[in-house]
Amino acid sequence: MDALIPLFPLDVVLFPGIPLPLHIFEPRYKEMIGECLAQHRPFGVVRAVEQSLAEVGCTAEIITVVKEYPDGRLDLISEGRSRFEVVRVNEERSFLRAEVLMIDDEPGTPPGEDRTRAIQLHSELLAIAGAKQDLSAADPSLLSFYLAGSLPLDLDFKQKLLGLRSEPQRLSQLIGYFETILPNIRRAAQARQKAGGNGHVY
Repeated sequence: MDALIPLFPLDVVLFPGIPLPLHIFEPRYKEMIGECLAQHRPFGVVRAVEQSLAEVGCTAEIITVVKEYPDGRLDLISEGRSRFEVVRVNEERSFLRAEVLMIDDEPGTPPGEDRTRAIQLHSELLAIAGAKQDLSAADPSLLSFYLAGSLPLDLDFKQKLLGLRSEPQRLSQLIGYFETILPNIRRAAQARQKAGGNGHVY
């Protein structure tokens, strides 16, 4: 059990190794981030679901403060580090804190063909969007998080992925998800191309 960590509830799912730009403007979060900067401490990002919080979140380390405004607002870049399970929420401060259990993966390496397939599908999705991603620096044991974290996937699916404790299982789920959404995305892209090629604007 870890000591209380500050929580930042957001409508996002943060993965280990994935950057998260933030604009800090609420007084309680200016206070929270100020303490994290002063103490060189991470904070926990957890998905806000209606009136509650997701059970699993990810710690975020502040990488750099991009801009400080005269009124105390901040633009910063943080990055996901370690997953945790929320055990008990503490509401004694202006911002939420929680007792958490850190989550480790079970041992196991995904089959090489799954890694290749996941990267191929991911590249195809990025190509449709006119984007590329360099995976050379990606931790092989966290490949699923790098692939899923760079795409605007369904948050419920991302939350499920965050909670899985096996990289082979995560990659298998990701391949199935990519294979399900790709046909629709291909069709939408082709429809846009056709629409863009009809008529002329004078």
